[in-house]
Amino acid sequence: MAFPRPKPTTVETLAMERANRPFSVRKMSIKMHGSERALVLKERFMAEIARHPAFKLSDIHDLSKDELRERTMEKFASMVYFVTNESLEVFSLRMQLIGIADPSFWTRFGVSYGLFLGALRSGATPNQLNYWIDRGVLGLNGVIGCFAMTELAHGSNVAGLETTATFDRASDEFVIHTPHLGATKWWIGGAASTATHAAVFAQMIVDGKRHGVKTFVTQLRDTKTFQLLPGVTIGDIGKKMGRDGIDRPNAQFTYVRVPRAHMLMKHTQVSRDGEVTEPPLAQLTYGALLGGRTSMVADSSNSAKKALTVAVRYAAVRRQFRSGGKELETQILDYPIHQRRLMPLVAQAIAMGFTALKLQTMYEDMTAALDSMEPSDPNLEEILDKLKETHATSAGLKAAGKAAAGTGTRHTRTFRSCMQTLRSNTWEGDNTILSLQAGRALVGAWGGELAGQLPQLELIAAAIKGKKLAPGVAYLGHASILSAKSDSSLSLADIQKGFYCVAANAIKKAAEEYVAHLKSGKSKDEAMEACSQSRFIAAKLHTIGYIFGMFREAVGEMEDGPETDALRTVCRLYGLWQAEELQGYFLKYGYLDAKQMDKVQLEVDALCAQVRAIAIPLVDAFALSDHIINSPLGKFDGSVYESYFAQVQACNPLPKTHPYFDRLIRPLLEREAGAALDDVGEAMALDDELAEMADERRAAKGAERTEMTGAPGAPGGPKAE
Repeated sequence: MAFPRPKPTTVETLAMERANRPFSVRKMSIKMHGSERALVLKERFMAEIARHPAFKLSDIHDLSKDELRERTMEKFASMVYFVTNESLEVFSLRMQLIGIADPSFWTRFGVSYGLFLGALRSGATPNQLNYWIDRGVLGLNGVIGCFAMTELAHGSNVAGLETTATFDRASDEFVIHTPHLGATKWWIGGAASTATHAAVFAQMIVDGKRHGVKTFVTQLRDTKTFQLLPGVTIGDIGKKMGRDGIDRPNAQFTYVRVPRAHMLMKHTQVSRDGEVTEPPLAQLTYGALLGGRTSMVADSSNSAKKALTVAVRYAAVRRQFRSGGKELETQILDYPIHQRRLMPLVAQAIAMGFTALKLQTMYEDMTAALDSMEPSDPNLEEILDKLKETHATSAGLKAAGKAAAGTGTRHTRTFRSCMQTLRSNTWEGDNTILSLQAGRALVGAWGGELAGQLPQLELIAAAIKGKKLAPGVAYLGHASILSAKSDSSLSLADIQKGFYCVAANAIKKAAEEYVAHLKSGKSKDEAMEACSQSRFIAAKLHTIGYIFGMFREAVGEMEDGPETDALRTVCRLYGLWQAEELQGYFLKYGYLDAKQMDKVQLEVDALCAQVRAIAIPLVDAFALSDHIINSPLGKFDGSVYESYFAQVQACNPLPKTHPYFDRLIRPLLEREAGAALDDVGEAMALDDELAEMADERRAAKGAERTEMTGAPGAPGGPKAE
């Protein structure tokens, strides 16, 4: 280099950070990814997309909306081979990586293969599913799907959707109709310009009776001409922050007819003569949503890891100010306050990652059980309990995950795309609403659902009729947990017991409020709404404790070694940092006292310093290539300034001819001088006025001196009598 930088360079600084790492980055990375196979596949996928022209990322922030949509479809076509030739497990891992690289494409592809295909998988009979697969839903040769649930006036309240599907017995068809503007389908990714079919959620009406929201596969366009079919009206909503690669429309249906067989009938069936057979429980019909919520937990962790890789690497090489008489300026990662900003977020991202692995296993078990379930299945109650727990857990984790990823991203201060991605994640339900769903389930787990059968809510569900609680809320079965106290060890077990204690007390409070509102004459729904703040708090405490528990459980299952030791430290940091953040509840419910809370703060300080020492190896274990990170400030080799300068030059070449000099700048520079302005000061007689004010001040000071020298008892003045 012609102009070498002072030593040590940023490259040398980052090399020194890696020189004495206490654990194997490779082994740590395998643990974080769940298996060596998953890590090897990820590395292969990164190499493949780095060489694929459609996955060029360096210019992605400079593309227009239309250019982004076109490139998204290029990527779409490139994925067809993999989706038709790879196992579901392998392809899911591929898409998880692509979601980190290009969240916009991940969402667009996920709408078709996750939500549309997920709706078919969870709602279609075996014959119906085979029919649509034969029609080309997997290979996009005949069907490109989208998911038409959200409406302009309804989102989280799926049961309140207003699009109608009225059965016409004479023609054996359903008539899909948008009755008014509020029922317009909205934010339907892919429908504006690419989808041919939609899974339309609509209120089913048979013989004038409403039977709730069902799913109907509705064709939008002719697959040969791509023209909209009669009765289908589609408009483009335009740009969406963080998701410009997706064509998002508003869609209206005006008496559009679809065959009765296009209604997905795995759960609810409608016969040729209009006889309706309902499922034993309505929640079976919403299985399609759980896959999306589950994947969002992993996506939240991955988004945070991507942002934090940049933040930590840059903080390690960036030097500002000298301290302690040192010759070199201090790495900003060595400032305790910066460690406090970043290290807990690194711990949180890792905790979310291990939780995502656990939740994915839970979801796969639940899906397998639903797929094989028959109406007379003797394990029906167990399967439904599994569905309820997955639904409630994924709701709380989705809300917490977005908050965690958003916090991690904000601290990078550089990534518009990351922030836009996290800010746009309200699909599948607003995060507060999702937290309240989790809170409702917790009130039920405590025993609130049985309130009408009890004089007072003193027993927990586990103690009522011997009911077994789901694993995630099993701690509610221990009566002593409400009055538990810390042993001051601040060990992993002590932290876990603390979260059980505060969550159980918060859940108990919400359940008691619910019962009190019922006794005051409110309906169940009114009572639930009246205790919504307490439900929200209960869900928050339970979910954070759940994440800590999943992280602790994962670490506990590992063999002893330096990697496990490091993760145990990270786990303690996450747990104690969250306890510090939520100290009001730990103090309120008596698990910690003020002196113990001071000890928690000191311990978090110490743990931040410990994790800082291994911060670079930890983020290296996230295994994200420079291409995926797509930021010069997060370069693996540490060449941040050189890379940043080069990228700025490459992306912003100066034009040979100034684009608006002749039109705007030249007229400004060469304009004729205007007429002399009036002497405003003279018109105001301002100088004369100021002179008078100065004379008044001098006179006032003279009078003040005279008064002081003439005061009784003053030197030279009259004596006081």
